Amino acid sequence: MNGEIYYTHTLPNGLRVIFMPIASSVAYCGLSVDAGSRDELPGQFGLAHFVEHTIFKGTRHRKAWHILNRMERVGGELNAYTTKENTTVYSIFPNRHLGRAVELIADLVAYSIFPEREIAREREVVLDEAASYRDSPAEAVYDDFEDLIWAGSQLGHNILGVEEDLRKCSSDDCHRYLRNLYVPSNMVFFVLGDMKPNMVFRTVERYMGCLNHSLARLKREAPGALPAFRLEQQIGSHQAHTIYGAQVCSMHDDNRYAVLLLNNLLGGPGMNSLLNVAIRERRGYAYTVEAGSALLSDCGIMQIYFGSDLCHVKASVRVIGDIISRLADTPMSAKALDAAKKQFIGQLIVASDNNEALALSVGKSFLYYGHVDDNEVTAERIASITPQQLMDAAAMITPDKASVLTFR
Repeated sequence: MNGEIYYTHTLPNGLRVIFMPIASSVAYCGLSVDAGSRDELPGQFGLAHFVEHTIFKGTRHRKAWHILNRMERVGGELNAYTTKENTTVYSIFPNRHLGRAVELIADLVAYSIFPEREIAREREVVLDEAASYRDSPAEAVYDDFEDLIWAGSQLGHNILGVEEDLRKCSSDDCHRYLRNLYVPSNMVFFVLGDMKPNMVFRTVERYMGCLNHSLARLKREAPGALPAFRLEQQIGSHQAHTIYGAQVCSMHDDNRYAVLLLNNLLGGPGMNSLLNVAIRERRGYAYTVEAGSALLSDCGIMQIYFGSDLCHVKASVRVIGDIISRLADTPMSAKALDAAKKQFIGQLIVASDNNEALALSVGKSFLYYGHVDDNEVTAERIASITPQQLMDAAAMITPDKASVLTFR
């Protein structure tokens, strides 16, 4: 990372704060919350994402219009997103406006009132958002695949929720969710900017010190393994959209770096990824082929997506399976493995030059690991991956373990 030094502090109420100095006139701050769609109760699917939307719709001190304009008026931004088990609310702003940003975020998580009129209006916005994803098969196939591979577990439902549950979401439901999970012991506040650490910690304590309620979380249970599936869904699209994937290890597993290296080797951003070369460049089967992985607190998933003509789906799946099987059965040569490591390390260094992505990564890392690795530490861990560890990672997604879903 481009800011190897960072400072941490814990407020009297238990909220952990991390500050990373960066030489920039632009600063970043936000809350990373250990809560997401897997923490919803049955009958409330979509509530985590809905709360993320509706905290912007009014507090005891501000109406929605004032929230919308608070950072915009000084050239800043206010944003948020929700995942399966994490929600982040953050701001980007000129350095001198840290107090404005922290106070606003504190107001949102401590004093949101969820007005019924605004909830009714925002409900339609969220339903439209869900519909827009369904109109994009390349996006929707991911959601359906995850619903199937994690079926019957807390993870086996779409982050955007289902219309029936969203129609029933009330102001009380939103209040309860916020009160139970947006609590100091369940959050990290992160700041990146050209500032003094003491000033940062004083500012955060001044505004976030008002939070004092305790965590009331349902117990998370790791999803069980389900039989692999091969399914097609008729959607009437011109192009077929396919996901090949399987469950992998969690973010705390010793082999997680090998899984991330494998993901990058197979279908990372480089044009020389194994699958891009084999499926697009050599055979012309698909325009897009890419791999992605999500390592969660107690499980993980790796997914390979490609869009192709229907006639190329089976052949493409076979190529993917053959490449992964070879990686699982045969150690990579020292030269090839070293080249893959160097490319991955270089891509991570380049990615860390994006300060917004860096800020979000710092918050998430401190939330789940209690520390943030710099470039040197990360490079050392990737460089230490052995051929056997890469084989073990590939063995998690071989054809006998992987599932395939195709929209056609």
